Amino acid sequence: MDTKKLRQKILDLAIHGKLVPQDPNDEPASVLLERIKAEKERLIKEGKIKRSKKSGSSDTLHYENVPFEVPSSWVWCRLEDIVCELKYGTSEKSSSVGKIAVLRMGNITNVGTIDYSNLVYSSNDEDIEQYSLEKDDLLFNRTNSSEWVGKTAIYKEEQPAIYAGYLIRIRPLLISSDYLNTVMNSGYYRDWCYDVKTDAVNQSNINAQKLSQLMIPIPPLKEQGRIVAEMDKWISLIDIVKNGKDDLLTIIKQAKSKILNLAIRGKLVPQDPNDEPAIELLKRINPDFTPCDNEHSRKLPQNWCICRLKDLCSFLSRGKSPKYSENDKTYPVFAQKCNFKDGGISLEQARFLDPSTICKWSETYKLRTGDILVNSTGTGTVGRTRLFHESYLGQYPFVVPDSHVSVIRVIDDIIPQYLYAYISSSFIQRYLQDNLAGSTNQKELYIGVLENLVIFVPPFIEQQRIVQKIEELFTSIDEIQKALEV
Repeated sequence: MDTKKLRQKILDLAIHGKLVPQDPNDEPASVLLERIKAEKERLIKEGKIKRSKKSGSSDTLHYENVPFEVPSSWVWCRLEDIVCELKYGTSEKSSSVGKIAVLRMGNITNVGTIDYSNLVYSSNDEDIEQYSLEKDDLLFNRTNSSEWVGKTAIYKEEQPAIYAGYLIRIRPLLISSDYLNTVMNSGYYRDWCYDVKTDAVNQSNINAQKLSQLMIPIPPLKEQGRIVAEMDKWISLIDIVKNGKDDLLTIIKQAKSKILNLAIRGKLVPQDPNDEPAIELLKRINPDFTPCDNEHSRKLPQNWCICRLKDLCSFLSRGKSPKYSENDKTYPVFAQKCNFKDGGISLEQARFLDPSTICKWSETYKLRTGDILVNSTGTGTVGRTRLFHESYLGQYPFVVPDSHVSVIRVIDDIIPQYLYAYISSSFIQRYLQDNLAGSTNQKELYIGVLENLVIFVPPFIEQQRIVQKIEELFTSIDEIQKALEV
């Protein structure tokens, strides 16, 4: 179940008047809007708010060419018709200490709530007087990436706060803030944001003037309350489903990890005493081979053997630092950015090799089916692995790795899928993380750590059985995961 789509569908039903039934005894929304208009005039006369510069929009509360049809007891209006004012926040710098919290655009979540976990503060008394929030004020995120611009949240007076300049305060008049927030989290509203925003480099903006013209479908006040109550029920149910789904996804991840850990310890498939022992395989590779003897030896099956990764490789190296081409799109360079996408490999964001430097790249550095790729620099992603297949090349003749990627190419007597599963296991991933070098901001996995990585080697035939069993179990688990995404 796609809980995000379900949530959006319920929001859209709500603002179309299809989530709860209408009650003919409710005061029509048109009467509510007349009362709002009168209240605005009173506040203007008392000097508490200013009259809109484009006051013509408040002279009539009937609009043609509305975005969609609503029930007869509803009406359409512009946002400026139902709010005290749209007010930008403070531009004063904040700090880690002060009298009052300052809410910023990062405090607005993508589900219409406020996150208080990362706050800054102000001690400016003028700002506190001018920008203090009242219960049920809405905060509108007026600038950010195109995905985040227009996000809103309701201030529920959890703690005293003012708000920063990239936010606009929306203070409704006689309208349910929760209902208005429902509108401003709907698909209709997100489409409107996309249409009216202006874009700069990596930044989108919607100013107060544009926001004031947002068309809002208004139900009778009592129906607003029924919609909000029904929405609360649905959202609570969706959250339960989502949490259950997240728990199941965690279990799926743990199950895959458990499968890999059982596999590399000889506990996933039964041993066959007729299999050629791994020691014979390794001595065939290198007649002078001497097995490693450590605390794991006694825990492995009798016909397994322990060696170092370098004993199994025909090629084990970091890539090179390439000279890139700005125009030629023939030879992609495999880098951190395109290594690991959605559990696979993508070259969509790849940069390309300068053709004049191809002669500097030997055939050894051209990736081939069975190569194991390990992300070897960065933060948070070091150690992630992928198994390369020539089908990833698409129309490209070849791809080479950059210096941030280590390439492990095994000899013919080792099945690369087994070694890939081994290095991907949580047991080995923890070891790699414990042996990273570098600073907090830039970790590095040295090639020497990989070369001396201890490998548990099964007989060749058992490697095949292990790989087959992993594929079988992972396929079943992936089918469960796909079912959750429907």
